[in-house]
Amino acid sequence: MTLTTLKRLVATTFAAALALTLLAGCSTTQPAAEAEPAPAPEQPASTPAAASVTFTDDTGAEVTVDNPQRVVACMGSFASIWELAGGTLVGASDDAFTLSNYDLTSPNVQKVGDFTNPNLEAIIALEPDFVIMTSGSGGRGGESSQTDLRAALEASDIPVAAFQVTTFDDYLRMLKTCTDITGRADLYEQNGEATQKRIDDIVAKVPAGEAPTALVLTTYSGGTRVQASSTMTGAMLADLGVKNLVDDNKSLLKDFSLESLIELNPDFIFVVPMGNDNAAAMKALEDQTSANPAWSTLSAVQNGTYVTLDPHLFQYKPNERWDESYQALFDALYA
Repeated sequence: MTLTTLKRLVATTFAAALALTLLAGCSTTQPAAEAEPAPAPEQPASTPAAASVTFTDDTGAEVTVDNPQRVVACMGSFASIWELAGGTLVGASDDAFTLSNYDLTSPNVQKVGDFTNPNLEAIIALEPDFVIMTSGSGGRGGESSQTDLRAALEASDIPVAAFQVTTFDDYLRMLKTCTDITGRADLYEQNGEATQKRIDDIVAKVPAGEAPTALVLTTYSGGTRVQASSTMTGAMLADLGVKNLVDDNKSLLKDFSLESLIELNPDFIFVVPMGNDNAAAMKALEDQTSANPAWSTLSAVQNGTYVTLDPHLFQYKPNERWDESYQALFDALYA
């Protein structure tokens, strides 16, 4: 091999090596840029828990409840009010199902006994977080029974509130408390304020002039009682401009007699049948009154202003239908 050939071979080898080096340098993988972290999945907005509500019930007791979901009502009308406020029930007294037309909508509501004697074991078995009961007797000894029940429930750390509903204003007060608890101000407007507006419209139509006189009789199989103006029907009659004659004759509240009724001779006699058997209640009154010839001398009997009232509107609390009770009385008085 000549020197010239050797130089060419070295040059060619060096060039090839240099090319391989350059080629390798050009093909070297560059470090990839760091990817931005993926955004965290959007979390659903949390629903704030309903705030605790503290109020004073109709016995003067301070009660605190915290968004109750398992509620027992120990009176039929109160069960209805709780549902009208947007709440649901797990238990209610028997009258919510049998003695009224409240049409409870909560599913699988269990009976917890008569409102005059609710069953403590049945209530506790439902694991309630709020129990509603009456602060009044409602007759037949219900007050003392529910007072004892309250003490037992509170000893088990179950919140209990007692209400007394006689007049429409009482109903509004209880409904407002219940809608404060459920957070449903719209239902207070719908089932309270709207009813109030309809009642105001009825009362505004009462004609001026001398007030008609009336007596309200509650009749049941065992006898007859006269209602004062402080009762549900008595209060509505007062709102409608009626003079209840018992207000000036208090003895009638304890001792009703046909002779006293004939002596007072009211323009209107309103009768509210009470109890499970309306027919038996009305027969008891007829036996006590219409069997006597003097009964036919009454102005209310002669003029057709002896009126039997619907127990669903005048014995049981009508709740959101309270305006229907006012309208029924207005129609009897002034239509």
